[in-house]
Amino acid sequence: MRESTGGTRERIKAVALELFTEQGYEKTSLREIAERLNVTKAALYYHFKSKDDIVASFVEDRLEQMDALTAWADSQPATLATRRELISRYADTMFGGDMPSVMRFFEQNQTVLKSLSSGQQMRDRMMRLASALCRGDDSPAAQLRAALSLFAVHTSWFAVRAPGITDGERRRLALEVADELLAAIGAEPDDDPAPASAAGARG
Repeated sequence: MRESTGGTRERIKAVALELFTEQGYEKTSLREIAERLNVTKAALYYHFKSKDDIVASFVEDRLEQMDALTAWADSQPATLATRRELISRYADTMFGGDMPSVMRFFEQNQTVLKSLSSGQQMRDRMMRLASALCRGDDSPAAQLRAALSLFAVHTSWFAVRAPGITDGERRRLALEVADELLAAIGAEPDDDPAPASAAGARG
């Protein structure tokens, strides 16, 4: 019975996502979701009381994935290899399963996500992942590079608008940019950090 209930929840989420994408979140009703599923509204209410509850379930799935990634990173040495593996695993969660559709929904419905308490937890989880990526280097530059490496993967859904680009190409490009940032974390600083223009002025 538990497996059947879980399967029903996932079907509801999948159909709701289809409808939200097809006709917009605001224009989709719970009745329409129930009709496409061929179930009663009462059966739908058993799992989700509102459309916001359905969207919150997408966010909660994401939070669980990010918590698992952070726990894994905390168990590993603070090396470049670990950082690269962590960002690769993060990309896997972003590009796997129905996450591409979920991310496109979030892009089109930013106000919906911001209104949810679970959506507000996303920033905290992102910062935890960024901290895991720069563990061993607490410099401001490392913190910024770690955060930007995550955003390189995250925003590849929004920033890369080349026509015909595949999800695989989008993922590869995002990881290339992220790796450039990660490679500088923990690197030895220059002996003379002064800008070249300042050095020239001194001369």
